[in-house]
Amino acid sequence: MKKYLPLRLFALLLAPFAQAATVDSITLPSQSMNKKFICVVIKPDSYSQAPYAEKKYPVVYLLHGYSGCYRNWITRVPELKELADREQLLIVCPDGGYSSWYWDSPLDPAFRYETYIAAEVPLQIDQQYRTIADRSGRAITGLSMGGHGGIYLGFRHAERFGACGSMSGAVDLSYSINKYDIAKRIGDTLTYRNNWYAYSALGALDTPIKQPLAIIVDCGLDDHLIQGNRNLHAKLMQLKIDHDYIERPGKHDWNYWRNAIPYQLLFFSKYFRSAAQKK
Repeated sequence: MKKYLPLRLFALLLAPFAQAATVDSITLPSQSMNKKFICVVIKPDSYSQAPYAEKKYPVVYLLHGYSGCYRNWITRVPELKELADREQLLIVCPDGGYSSWYWDSPLDPAFRYETYIAAEVPLQIDQQYRTIADRSGRAITGLSMGGHGGIYLGFRHAERFGACGSMSGAVDLSYSINKYDIAKRIGDTLTYRNNWYAYSALGALDTPIKQPLAIIVDCGLDDHLIQGNRNLHAKLMQLKIDHDYIERPGKHDWNYWRNAIPYQLLFFSKYFRSAAQKK
């Protein structure tokens, strides 16, 4: 004779698995560019649970690379949902355009992706979600062009981000000359030679930051951008700026970034906990 679990008992057994991270696709307009963009927001499992109705969450802003868009990370690394659960944080993947490099272009006053990503997006996320709405609850990182963006924006906006990072970042533009639409944004290397340093993540380190940053940088040993990352590491060492620097086997591809992101989120999670204890 078949035996069946009582419905109430069956529901109780399933309860631990009923909650999971959720993924929102929302519109976040840019007032500075008079455009509308789509953004992915990954919320941890606890966000919608009654016991945590008043809880505020830290946010990691996760930037895509050249030719990418807002949906790259969640499409290529769906495990981000489990990572958001594990670390109990929001992951926000904004749209940085096909080749914005996360700059306010010195050539085109209507091209203002630095303003959008570093100021407009966090403001709107804080308005729409229960976030820790200060630098102690914000980190920014990304891959390739987004790795440049993570360091460049992190240093230039340390009043807004308490932590920043880079995965396979194009942090030294001297290794990307005549590529990736960079000249369209900051000018050619002949007429606008100084821009190629001033608008690099490496150049952003020249302006002293007024508040300490938690920094993580990693790059694959077989990545064509490895030397630029080593240059960034050397400069951080020269300036006596604390940071975590990692080289591991890997190329400039999604296999590497899929492996790197759990370490980055763990690093940021530790920062968030440390910052909370200091309040």
